[in-house]
Amino acid sequence: MKRFTVALAAAALGLAISFAPQSAEARSNIVRTAAKAGQFKTLIAAAKAAGLAGTLASAKGITVFAPTDAAFAKLGKKTIRNLLKPRNRGKLRKILLYHVLGKRVPAQRIKFGRSSAKTLAGKRVHLRRGKRVRVNRSKVVAANVRASNGIIHVIDRVLIPN
Repeated sequence: MKRFTVALAAAALGLAISFAPQSAEARSNIVRTAAKAGQFKTLIAAAKAAGLAGTLASAKGITVFAPTDAAFAKLGKKTIRNLLKPRNRGKLRKILLYHVLGKRVPAQRIKFGRSSAKTLAGKRVHLRRGKRVRVNRSKVVAANVRASNGIIHVIDRVLIPN
């Protein structure tokens, strides 16, 4: 009986440790978290081309609406190649910064109904929460992906500022 109790206590401790919240230092920043996911290669390449990868990795308390590679594919290969050219760096920066809020906004903090938030591009995105969270016309397909410096919400379309 004593061995069973010791084994049960050890198992409970192991389970508690595995579900303990990770410290900020143990989690990866937004760029590393996106790279590990494997579905944001185009976003990371665009951030590097725009000179924003370092900012997304080091900025504190941000929210990124991250389009997947499939979302970027909807733009077409020609459009993506054109945006990645050095001469279009400014335009690419504006598009990418339109996907970033300067504060942590978990999905549960988005009000039911319609609201808006100012992006780092200086323009507002329209947020809608009902059965799903939406950003402009894009659906949030995975919410609240935590990183050491912020939150990622995975979206199914690239947001283009007006």
